[in-house]
Amino acid sequence: MMTNKKLIYIAGPTGIGKTDISIILAKKLKTEIISCDSRQFYKELKIGTSPPTEKQLSEVNHYFIHNKSIHDIYNVGLYEKEAIKAINELFNKKDNIILVGGSGLYADSIIYGIDDFPDIPVIIREKIIEQYNSKGIEHIQNRLKSLDPEYYNEVDLNNTYRMIRALEIIEYTNNKFSSYRTNNRKQRDFESHIILIECERKKLYSRINKRVDLMLKAGLEEEAYNLKEYKDLNTLNTVGYKEFFTYFENKISYSEAVEKIKQNSRNYAKRQITWLKKYKNSIKINYNDDTKSIFKKLNNIL
Repeated sequence: MMTNKKLIYIAGPTGIGKTDISIILAKKLKTEIISCDSRQFYKELKIGTSPPTEKQLSEVNHYFIHNKSIHDIYNVGLYEKEAIKAINELFNKKDNIILVGGSGLYADSIIYGIDDFPDIPVIIREKIIEQYNSKGIEHIQNRLKSLDPEYYNEVDLNNTYRMIRALEIIEYTNNKFSSYRTNNRKQRDFESHIILIECERKKLYSRINKRVDLMLKAGLEEEAYNLKEYKDLNTLNTVGYKEFFTYFENKISYSEAVEKIKQNSRNYAKRQITWLKKYKNSIKINYNDDTKSIFKKLNNIL
């Protein structure tokens, strides 16, 4: 192991300010940033996924931001291979690299590695899809909660594709889907350190609501409208887009769509907070810590 090489993962729920803190650290350490936000990969989603601004991207070099299309076939296994290759290349010239993003499965694929998923017989997939079609999304959610509560607490509960994918692997292997992130951890040629950003729940929810308002002002409705013909793609089963698709179909009002975006964003943050509790050895910082305070807390790893 190259013990002088360190990957610093900036973790925290949506809306807490991970991007700002990652850029502060990257500048201080004169390094670059690897994104593990699974929705910021897609170049068509410029507003609703709250990617780094053009100014932020110009300040620090980022990888895996708007590098894919919503039409591309992409998953955590492909991401792991591409990101590890980029990280190893960066470590040829850097001692520290920043990893940032709220997609827990994608972060874990880099820190711990993820097992190769088995090929699932079509009959199993069709059986679970039939259950979804006949019994609805709540049936799928409840099955996942019963069979793999750990993954249930992390996954977007409106993302049918991911839940069905987890259930088919559980049924075929008799193992929890979440076990693919904890068993047979891969040897990495670098140390990983997790920095967990915290914030009082009420303040976090206020920040999330304000961020949604800023997205709306930036043109989220128009962005969603221009993508509505692709609404059945899994990549667009995403908070901020799916609510507007329902609005465009005249099933809910504009104000209901906006409130649902805020509510679903808060619910997602709540699940992320539950997921992040597993990082027992993380270094805790507050969202409004100043630069001096942050580096004092990180003194032992830098």
